[in-house]
Amino acid sequence: MSILIYAESAEGKFKKTAFELASYAKKIAAETGTSVTALTINATDTSSLAQYGVDKVLNVKSDKLTAFNAKAFADAIKQAAQKESAKIVLFNSTTDSLYIAPLVAVALEAGYASNVVAQPVSLSPFQVKRHAFSNKAFSVTEITTDVKVLAIGKNSYGIFESPVSLSQEDFAPSLNDADFTVKVESSEKVTGKVTIADAEIVVSGGRGLKGPENWHILEDLAAVLGAATACSKPVSDLGWRPHSEHVGQTGKPVAANLYIAIGISGAIQHIAGINSSKVKVVINSDADAPFFKVADYGVVGDAFDIVPKLTEKIKAFKAQNS
Repeated sequence: MSILIYAESAEGKFKKTAFELASYAKKIAAETGTSVTALTINATDTSSLAQYGVDKVLNVKSDKLTAFNAKAFADAIKQAAQKESAKIVLFNSTTDSLYIAPLVAVALEAGYASNVVAQPVSLSPFQVKRHAFSNKAFSVTEITTDVKVLAIGKNSYGIFESPVSLSQEDFAPSLNDADFTVKVESSEKVTGKVTIADAEIVVSGGRGLKGPENWHILEDLAAVLGAATACSKPVSDLGWRPHSEHVGQTGKPVAANLYIAIGISGAIQHIAGINSSKVKVVINSDADAPFFKVADYGVVGDAFDIVPKLTEKIKAFKAQNS
């Protein structure tokens, strides 16, 4: 039972989720007595994968794959899986990978399970635990096909070092010109900030901040915590913040270790999108705000008074313990 992972990278560098995926694969490989192979696409330094249990890397270098193309990426991964006779193909739950994984599953005639949150419950029969009902419950799904494709939920497993010797091989999949009918002319990316997708901590604001001119109190807290900033849907709809920061069921899902909601009432769609976060802290002047029902910690009070004081306390703590 060989295992293939798609180690996703951005601008040549691996995302944290790639190391989490490698850690997950290594655990299964240890239990089944097999090895872990990673497919990389235009990654610059692949040696770091060995630290997390990857035995072999298939390096794809192609100018055609500089811009993301779901069909072409899926085809390359399918060919790698066939080359390695992989019985388990693993993806993380980034936006790009969630496009690719179903296409790979169809191409390999494989069973597919998304939102996987733990190691397999059983390897024979093959069963995995998954989030269900907008992260309000869990289900156990059995996959009976010869090849299994899994998408592992963000921040659901963790990163564990398991150093091994790494072999590397250039891999040149056959790319179909028909997959490149859509051409990317340009793309804009946020630089110099912690991204929501990679953040361990997310500080998010809602209409309780009263306007974009007050966002600095949230940004100051995020800066001292090394956190990403986010917002609720109404805030992005009003144009206070860019839509790239909108989190929730209709925006970007968040699975941070710490999610701090400031001035967000907690609509069901917002909570559904951030419910996978491990610790949720709510600061709101309305004691009856729905968010308090799901919060691990709640502070009832004026954010304009509480947040600056919290920021200063954290700065002082870090100064004393640096």
